[in-house]
Amino acid sequence: MKVAFTASDAPDAQDGLARLTRSYPHVAPEEADVVVALGGDGYMLQMLHHYMGTNKPIYGMNCGTVGFLMNDFRTEGLMSRLENAEEACVHPLEMTATTKSGETVRALAINEVSLLRETRQAAKIRVSIDGTERLKELICDGILLSTPAGSTAYNLSAHGPIIPIDADILALTPISAFRPRRWRGALLPHNAQVRFELLEADKRPVSAVADMTEVRDVVDVSVREDRETTLRMLFDKGHNLAERVLREQFVF
Repeated sequence: MKVAFTASDAPDAQDGLARLTRSYPHVAPEEADVVVALGGDGYMLQMLHHYMGTNKPIYGMNCGTVGFLMNDFRTEGLMSRLENAEEACVHPLEMTATTKSGETVRALAINEVSLLRETRQAAKIRVSIDGTERLKELICDGILLSTPAGSTAYNLSAHGPIIPIDADILALTPISAFRPRRWRGALLPHNAQVRFELLEADKRPVSAVADMTEVRDVVDVSVREDRETTLRMLFDKGHNLAERVLREQFVF
């Protein structure tokens, strides 16, 4: 197995990189069978985006804070851990956002696509699913559409549901909804086509964010799952992503 190492700029990650490269033979990422990424969850997302389309599995080692998408950092036994690792495959969301100036921006999101108000004014958003209007006017701080992989991140903080990693479901979750006051979101089939239309966009500007890509002053945002793109993550046996997502539902 040909292994490549990469690390964030954080001191702990750089120290881990030095220790691993001294201990194991390694190759350039383009020659590798697997990429070992050292850092936190944010760095893992960066690497998944960076290697998107290469079909290379990414094995993360936590040198950050939370490390939900990462494995524990240890220098010993790495090759055995890689050989016995369990794979999780996820599909990203594709966002198509149109701005007030007429610009169209497309981006992929592994965790979620979120819409957020830019000023003190609450956002007003019309929500349609598969061409059918479902919310004529949602007054809120924002709204997000989450994948199962992202359901334990921003979605959970906004009181959205945790979704099993192998469920063909997306979570549509409001952020501080004012009207309708009792709407708490919806679970959608993975192939749903979701459209957000921004009402009073000049008075109530909104930005759209797909993971690390932010688009300001949007007027129309469409989101769908991109089943043609598959991302591969490796986890230590018995600590796979499905188990982590399940375990999050019993943490208090």
